[in-house]
Amino acid sequence: MANYTQDLIMETFENMLDRMPFDKITVTALIKECNIGRNTFYYHYDDIYALLDEALIQWLGDYLDTTPEENWQENFKTILYFCRANKKKIYHIFNSLSRDQLAHYVSDRTNYSISSYIQSSTKIPRDNSERAKAIGQIIGYTLCGYFIRFLWNDMEVDIDADMDRLGLIFDELLEGLEKE
Repeated sequence: MANYTQDLIMETFENMLDRMPFDKITVTALIKECNIGRNTFYYHYDDIYALLDEALIQWLGDYLDTTPEENWQENFKTILYFCRANKKKIYHIFNSLSRDQLAHYVSDRTNYSISSYIQSSTKIPRDNSERAKAIGQIIGYTLCGYFIRFLWNDMEVDIDADMDRLGLIFDELLEGLEKE
């Protein structure tokens, strides 16, 4: 029964997010649409932000569970295409008070993906680990900045070309690090 209720809450939340900005969705409105009690909602989630966290994990989980060391570019492209396919939801989150949470997820996942890629795909000497970490952070910051620009540009960019171009630049940085 608990899974059914959580699924109902999540489905209702997604439907509401298609119709209105995140900061306009309240627990009261959600439970009314779900036809459940307040205690039932709070049994599953601490607050509306915990529900958003769970939604982001579910939406992006399939993309983020892949092995980043195989190809971080494909992972990031997939996330961008997901955002484009769910534009209304993403902008309802981004344009609301919870923009930090969206940026947090992108930042965390990007840094994880890049770190895994650097560790598995390069032959960086142990004495260069701090430098590798710094370059990984720079790459992560660049991708987060790209994501913000992607949103500002109404998601109307050539994702494949941009990621391929960034990938070439990042690979050159990593090659330089391996040679030192």
